[in-house]
Amino acid sequence: MSTRLNHAQPYALGLFRAVLGFLFACHGAAALFGVLGGSMGGGTVPAGTWPGWYAAVIQLVGGTLVALGLGTRIASLVCSGSMAYAYFKVHQPESLFPLQNGGEASAVFCWAFLLLVFTGSGALALDRLLPSRAGTPRESEPAPEKARTVSA
Repeated sequence: MSTRLNHAQPYALGLFRAVLGFLFACHGAAALFGVLGGSMGGGTVPAGTWPGWYAAVIQLVGGTLVALGLGTRIASLVCSGSMAYAYFKVHQPESLFPLQNGGEASAVFCWAFLLLVFTGSGALALDRLLPSRAGTPRESEPAPEKARTVSA
């Protein structure tokens, strides 16, 4: 049983990444364009306002990159940091616990994106289609073996 689960792990991680990124991008689209109910019950965030507009851009762009699996680790780090900022600057001053201060989504997004920083994108990511940088293997590729030399 655990062998089959281990084999499916990269695919489950890839699905987790795609859903997490999609949900995060939806928050950004709602705030920037007023779709899906808009920002905080309707409307959009005024362009250039701190921190709402910048957070919405991070949500839309970062969420899209994570959903597609492009630059997953870096995008996830930025997304995680933005949610940590949102939690400690907006929610935590109201109360210590997320259930009391309305910061559950910020806390969950923060930790979920931080998990992706360490696990990588999983299977089915567009990163896999890009060539790797000078000699560094992709996450799913095994490290190349060094050539053995025979000295005479």
